[in-house]
Amino acid sequence: MCGRDVPTTRPMMVEGSKLNLCPNCMKFGDDYKAPRDDTGSPATNSTVIQQRLEKRERRMQTKDIYAGAATVEIVDNYGEVIRKARMKKGMDMEEFAKSISEKKGTLVKVESQNLVPDDKLVAKLEKALNIKLKETVQSGGQVSGGAKSQTMTLGNFIKVEKK
Repeated sequence: MCGRDVPTTRPMMVEGSKLNLCPNCMKFGDDYKAPRDDTGSPATNSTVIQQRLEKRERRMQTKDIYAGAATVEIVDNYGEVIRKARMKKGMDMEEFAKSISEKKGTLVKVESQNLVPDDKLVAKLEKALNIKLKETVQSGGQVSGGAKSQTMTLGNFIKVEKK
């Protein structure tokens, strides 16, 4: 560290770097502890390199933050479900609209699936008709990174012309 020519040096850690220090400069560093492998013996260069490569591989993988996350979504055929439940109760559109304090036009659009009902309206419909309009859906699988990935990419759709 100081640049003096000394007969012996000792490996020390100075701010995260391993340096060979003379006896005068040793006060600036901490004792160096050689990396250990899983068995507790000093690690060889090949095991250290292997560990670093494994850590790098894990770090470089892309992660799907939504993988495994369950979301609540409205069922696909919600209009048909609502219409069947309303008919089963024997109510026409106007009676049903009055009973849940909604406009007839809104309910017509919902039953024809031209309007996706908000959470408040879904709750009203579920309670009035005694049906379930929401379901829990699991998100898709895991995305792996790098060239190993076998998912579709933008490159799969590009057509390259040769001249």
